[in-house]
Amino acid sequence: MQRIIRWRENNIKEKQFILILSLLVGVFTAFAALILKFFIHSIKDFLTHNFNIEGANYLYLVYPGIGIFLCSIFVRYIVKDDISHGVTKILYAISRRQGRIKRHNIWSSTIGSAITIGFGGSVGAEAPIVLTGSAIGSNLGSLFKMEHKTLMLLVGCGAAGAIGGIFKAPIAGLVFTLEVLMLDLTMSSLLPLLISAVTAATVSYVITGTDAMFKFHLDQAFEMERVPYVILLGIICGLVSLYVTRTVMSVEGVFGKLNNPYKKLALGGIMLSVLIFIFPPLYGEGYETIELLLNGTDKAEWDTVMNNSLFYDYGNLLLLYLVLIVLLKVFATSATNGGGGCGGLFAPSLYLGCISGFIFSNFNNQFQMLTHLPEKNFALMGMAGVMSGVMHAPLTGVFLIAELTGGYDLFLPLMIVSVSAYLTIIVFEPHSIYSMRLAKKGELLTHHKDKAVLTLMKMENVIERDFVTVHPDMDLGELVKAIAKSHRNIFPVTDSDGVLIGVVLLDDIRNIMFRQELYHRFTVNKLMTSAPAKLYDMDSMDQVMRVFDDTQAWNLPVVDKDGVYLGFVSKSKIFNSYRQVLVHFSED
Repeated sequence: MQRIIRWRENNIKEKQFILILSLLVGVFTAFAALILKFFIHSIKDFLTHNFNIEGANYLYLVYPGIGIFLCSIFVRYIVKDDISHGVTKILYAISRRQGRIKRHNIWSSTIGSAITIGFGGSVGAEAPIVLTGSAIGSNLGSLFKMEHKTLMLLVGCGAAGAIGGIFKAPIAGLVFTLEVLMLDLTMSSLLPLLISAVTAATVSYVITGTDAMFKFHLDQAFEMERVPYVILLGIICGLVSLYVTRTVMSVEGVFGKLNNPYKKLALGGIMLSVLIFIFPPLYGEGYETIELLLNGTDKAEWDTVMNNSLFYDYGNLLLLYLVLIVLLKVFATSATNGGGGCGGLFAPSLYLGCISGFIFSNFNNQFQMLTHLPEKNFALMGMAGVMSGVMHAPLTGVFLIAELTGGYDLFLPLMIVSVSAYLTIIVFEPHSIYSMRLAKKGELLTHHKDKAVLTLMKMENVIERDFVTVHPDMDLGELVKAIAKSHRNIFPVTDSDGVLIGVVLLDDIRNIMFRQELYHRFTVNKLMTSAPAKLYDMDSMDQVMRVFDDTQAWNLPVVDKDGVYLGFVSKSKIFNSYRQVLVHFSED
């Protein structure tokens, strides 16, 4: 491998080689997406092909729990690592691991999500395949010893390729990488992203055909008089997105408090199985329901959404049935992931948006409250609205839905509903569901240049450890000897266990340090003072700078969670590190 790397360095320029890697990432990611889709559909078709559409199917009470169990066993005993929250893991890798993603993520998320979704897990395959694509990019770059700036770019290439390949949506793949992963890229960096996204989409087109993922035919053209209703739909989608975000975080918190994995499995399995038994459309990704609502033209077709359930042939309850699905889908998704399954929120967002748009328009048409609103058009717009709100990514919502369905004739209303939904949710939640976990810890890389540079800096790289420690029972004479060995003017005071209890400042003892008659009269315990504040080794650099601003100190001690002294951080060291990181990441 070293010989190959040396040959590459001598014969292929860096920028050209990045383009080659981005092409390979696109090809590999597309095949990974196609393989995942194949296994999901194969498992689902095998398990449900002979189900009775005219009544309840009790195997719905069994399959989802088995899927979560198999996935949790796979993760615990084979992968031996957490593979959930795919997009959050990518954001963490970019922000805190310099673009390095563990090698097992190339295959582990694909297998785990195929098992989970095939058996009925109410999640999407897109977030796992985005993590898979990013892992492919990261590890391909690591294989050729690329620098971490290039690794971050290749992580973005993997994500763009994943969206482009699984949805046949290259523009959405590019926009997703910029909006959701928040890479601060130059124009020259966009070319590798485009290559990966277009390559992955092309591979998907060649293998599966050129049809859009969802067939959509515009029966009624958009009319400008419907703009107020589109804005109203956007606001509703923003509130649905807020409900999704808050509920997912709350239910995840409940599962997070359960330390026993079998308790999580039992709770998640029971919740998911019961919900799917009562509402079969919650089974898997739910794309059949989306296809139905986008293409159905009358009540007889829409009523088929209640097939396989206790509600079969109760067409008068259709709207109530769909409203309950919107309310309960979030619990089914959270139960899937919380119980030990693997999946993401792409498909649930599309699903909830489609149903929300349909409910809004169908309710209006039934009761003739407003002008007639075409159900299929508003179902399509709802998909863009909820996706934009959940991901805080209005452009991704617009381009993804347009490419998914070929619904370019509705581009203007798609933009209106996406922006309206986004503006609604940011009033309540400043971060998307993917980024809020990292944002709360100060570990999120953003387009804000100062904050991005601080996020990329790590505490361990700015801690200075060449300070001479002293102890509280030492007298002034011993302290002077310690001062003679040090080139610092601060001396941390620690007890026998290494816990920091104070500091001695050279300026405080300068007037007595040469009076030998006082050497045995004063001890360090009398001479030390408290530090203005303590920093902790797990603090983010953003938190560190806030403490420096609050205390106006130039040097602050760093301790671990038990209070054990580790070293000092100085403003000058932070500024030097900041400048190095800023220069490195500002290079084109």
